[in-house]
Amino acid sequence: MLALFLIVAISCAYTIFLTFKILDSSPGNEKTIQLSLIIQKGARSFLLQEYSVFFPIVGAIVVFLSFFNFKAGISLLLGALFSTLAGFFGMVVATKSNARTSWAALYGMDKALRIAFQGGAVMGLTVSALGLLGIGIVLSIFKEISYVGYYSFGASFVALFARVGGGIYTKAADVGADIVGKTEANLPEDDPRNPAVIADNVGDNVGDVAGMGADLYESYIGSIFSALALASFANDLKAYRFVIFVALTGLVSSMISVLVTSASTKKFSNPGDALRFGSILSNVLLLVGILIYSLANNYLVAFVVVLMGVVVGISVGLLTEFYTSSKKIAELAKSANMGAANILINGIALGMESTAIITIMIVAAVMLSYKLLGLFGVALSAVGMLSTLGMNLSIDAYGPIADNAGGIAQMAGLDERARRITDQLDAVGNTTAAMGKGFAIVSAALTALALFSNYANVAHISAVDIRNPSLFTGALIGAMLPFLFCALAMKAVGDAADEMVEEIRRQIREIPGIISGHAQPDYERCIKIATKGALRRMVLPSLLAILVPIAGYFTIGSTGTAGILIGSTVTGVMVAIFMANSGGAWDNAKKYIEEGHFGGKGSMAHKASVVGDTVGDPLKDTAGPSINILIKLMAITSVILATLVGR
Repeated sequence: MLALFLIVAISCAYTIFLTFKILDSSPGNEKTIQLSLIIQKGARSFLLQEYSVFFPIVGAIVVFLSFFNFKAGISLLLGALFSTLAGFFGMVVATKSNARTSWAALYGMDKALRIAFQGGAVMGLTVSALGLLGIGIVLSIFKEISYVGYYSFGASFVALFARVGGGIYTKAADVGADIVGKTEANLPEDDPRNPAVIADNVGDNVGDVAGMGADLYESYIGSIFSALALASFANDLKAYRFVIFVALTGLVSSMISVLVTSASTKKFSNPGDALRFGSILSNVLLLVGILIYSLANNYLVAFVVVLMGVVVGISVGLLTEFYTSSKKIAELAKSANMGAANILINGIALGMESTAIITIMIVAAVMLSYKLLGLFGVALSAVGMLSTLGMNLSIDAYGPIADNAGGIAQMAGLDERARRITDQLDAVGNTTAAMGKGFAIVSAALTALALFSNYANVAHISAVDIRNPSLFTGALIGAMLPFLFCALAMKAVGDAADEMVEEIRRQIREIPGIISGHAQPDYERCIKIATKGALRRMVLPSLLAILVPIAGYFTIGSTGTAGILIGSTVTGVMVAIFMANSGGAWDNAKKYIEEGHFGGKGSMAHKASVVGDTVGDPLKDTAGPSINILIKLMAITSVILATLVGR
């Protein structure tokens, strides 16, 4: 454990160094500073109010658990606290990086790219370091791997609230801004005359920085816990140590890659090339380190399993990029010439089609990993995929920073050169965001399967009788759950967006001079409406992940609960892939048209693509990503429940 704490300490020190380096750069003029401060204030306000909603629930669960096992309660609280700290710290630095990126764009691409990437790196390295630190603390104090499960539960619970709440907020603001600003008032993207424009920028941070960070944080913890638990169950010390080594090597590889990429931005004319270079470098360093360790310890088969996890993660990212930013997008954009109905139909078909190849990749990884190392191999492949999370999340969190930078450059009226550079950064950010969602879905599938294996162990299920109606009944309930969950999440976005639309219309109607540019909209009023709407509607869908496995366990038994986990994982992964890729495709088709294709802005095709993008927003940024956490939280809830009842 000494090596773990040492590497985590180095990572934290490097993250602090990056933070001060970002803060040393100029935030710009009075206008860019003012806009950034409003975004910072709105994001902090939302997160603090969100914490005030879910921490009492966390506290109640901790108190309840502590009656049975005090150590379990402490572990759960630690997981919730560290997940919260990682999300909050990463979001704070991201919102301080946006204006600095805009202003740096006046001096060239490399400087702007470096600040945006380093802002994302703070999030990535914080998540990895705090995740490993929490595991180290729990294992050092309590000496039992089962308590890492409670730590993972705390992280998962916070992640679901962060994803659902942040997703509802960001899409309510985005949809409201699009419906009134673009469709009714014919205002361009990020126009300061749109009352919801700042709320939209705030949403990028609470949804795609804090939300995505919490999502991947709990995937990271869940995969490591699953692998350690399976190794411990088999009493395999060699495998146990290998899991720790993979996680630590991934963190070191991520730090080196962040350092090299930050120092190399001048060498790349295209920001996408720089980010791809960093991603490849981190994986190469990881595999070299693990290969050396595997050869030294005569454990080459484990290296092959990790290699498969890495290859599948990269492959799914590339497949996601193909479906959301290639000739597929040109074809989808072309269908917009025939109206909104056609682009919606073709976008749905594209998302459904994308599930096929990605599913085959997941199946291949599972079967090969299982053949080599059994269920431990499946868990280890997930650890390998997520081990370079520090770098992968750095690239993903870069996206919202670049998006905010483009919005601030537009609203502050910066020089055309700066806006051209921020547009380039933002375009790459759209692709990295889509790839990040694909990566999150696949890692969730592998982690959920590994957690399911742990559930089978603690629930003493060695085999199931397929004639048992409890199994089929549970599978039906589980298969239904992602659809019910998505319905609640999307309805929440729709209802919150209705309130936002009414407010935007009211301001345009009652505040003379907004459209002409002579009066400033009431941005903070829109931020408050989005915050209130998200907080009020995030609780019910979030609690489903805990209540359904508990109800299932006590009504249809442990076998029925196994069915629930199977059904929810199978349909959840399919729905998540479909929603992420359809939504991403509609978004990029709209941008493709705005570049001047098929009539450009204001054309019939453009108006149809705005409808597609508006429909796709809650799919790709609220419901779809939240399913990842739903299936993992259900699995870890079942593991903990079976452990408690078994005792």
